Amino acid sequence: MKVLITGASGGIGRAAAEYFLKKGHEVHGLDIREADEDLLKFSESAECCGAYYHHIADVTDKDSIRSGLPEGFLPEVLINCAGIQEGERDIDVNLKGMINVTEMLAVSNEEIKSVVNIGSASGHTGSEFPEYAASKGGVIAYTKNVALRIAPRAICNSIDPGGVTTELNRVVMDDPVLWNRIMELTPLKRWASAEEIAEWIYFVGVTNRFMTGQNLLIDGGEAGRAEFVWPE
Repeated sequence: MKVLITGASGGIGRAAAEYFLKKGHEVHGLDIREADEDLLKFSESAECCGAYYHHIADVTDKDSIRSGLPEGFLPEVLINCAGIQEGERDIDVNLKGMINVTEMLAVSNEEIKSVVNIGSASGHTGSEFPEYAASKGGVIAYTKNVALRIAPRAICNSIDPGGVTTELNRVVMDDPVLWNRIMELTPLKRWASAEEIAEWIYFVGVTNRFMTGQNLLIDGGEAGRAEFVWPE
């Protein structure tokens, strides 16, 4: 299938791109940055069964999205991974950017089969920076909104991870004191890898054909003992 993954140059988006390539799909990455070098190398390796195409665009700018993608391009599966944790811009990128891409490329797209939005445990617990938590809470509601509007031809769900071992979280992962506090709050005593979240994305976006409008909290049990741990 033809798959579009936003935020494909790093973190969960990059892991998802690699996973879909392993499964033999035609993957289109959309990011404000250049393509990840390791992902490009993987796309040319013997492990890769699919094809990768990279497109540069800013999800907060509709004109940028239009000009960044090939004319007439429409995906069968849309994975909204683009996101930041920078304060005031979080709502613009994490929520409004997702809305821009989804409304343009999925809602009126007769070929779309599935939309997967990447939310966060913060949208369920509120345990994060204010703008970030608000943006991810919006993802939860928007996912349900899209699911209602694209049924019955397609499904829409969100994957809402807790802690994931990406570079974004390096500041707490490398601090023994903060990391120990986080592990005390996490019943499974570890965080997910980006690759594990990619497996969930694939299951929800491709294997699943009946669940829709759902927000899957995948956090090792941490939400039950929520406390935001970060450097002062």
